[in-house]
Amino acid sequence: MKSGKPLNRTALGAHPLPPAVDGDKETKGRILVIAGSRVVPGAALLAATAAMRAGAGKLRIATVDSIAPRVGIAMPEAMAIGLPEHRDGGFARSAVARIAELAADSDAIVAGPGMSPGDTNRRIAVALLKSRAALALDAALLHSLPVTRVDRGTLPVLLPHAGELASLLDCEEEDIAAKPLECGLRAAHRYRSLVLVKGVTSHVVHPDGPAWTYSGGAPGLGVSGSGDVLAGIVGGLLSRGADPLAALLWGVWLHGDAGAVLARKAGPIGFLAREIADQVPALLPR
Repeated sequence: MKSGKPLNRTALGAHPLPPAVDGDKETKGRILVIAGSRVVPGAALLAATAAMRAGAGKLRIATVDSIAPRVGIAMPEAMAIGLPEHRDGGFARSAVARIAELAADSDAIVAGPGMSPGDTNRRIAVALLKSRAALALDAALLHSLPVTRVDRGTLPVLLPHAGELASLLDCEEEDIAAKPLECGLRAAHRYRSLVLVKGVTSHVVHPDGPAWTYSGGAPGLGVSGSGDVLAGIVGGLLSRGADPLAALLWGVWLHGDAGAVLARKAGPIGFLAREIADQVPALLPR
């Protein structure tokens, strides 16, 4: 497989988002963002803000105890839930049961941004895969993802960069660079998930074989926190009821086009990840 179908307006038209609806916050979905650690508290805010900019209705952020109050103040739209914390600043094992409870009462979940590496992540991943919520999994959580064939109602969405994809496949980053689309398909098959292979050219891969290639965006998107924003956009679309493939295709396009908008306004580089999500509402279909 050399290339996928182009990810453009035609492709998006074949995978439309749910229409915007009137109603209270419940009608736009309940999203849970599981993110952050003592040393990377801002990742939870980046992902959560992006989810809301993509149209999610009711927001909860589950993070470690030491940063939860500050996250709640910085994001007044959210219920910030502090969970037991390991001495390394990440989630303690005792947090897993509460995470499973929160997952059971969520329509969509974004998990992984800013989380510390550790054995607890595997337990969190297993608990989330057993839930009925739509899932977007990112960052540290991908290093602990079990190879599982859990019978779920929706395919998980995996958002690895090259290092994380290499971890998922037990290979080297050079292998990813040499054959990104083929590696994405391997991961999609192995984990029965939708996989985004990130790069200057990105690839969306479905486990049944279809793939799409995206070459838009701007150089400035290659910046700290940009991936957290992308995860939040995908999660927000899932929360609204988009099927996982539509959420991922639109999420990649919205993230890239938001970068292109900022590049025209500010220049090709130098804008901040926190500015990306603010461009999304105007790019959403009306």
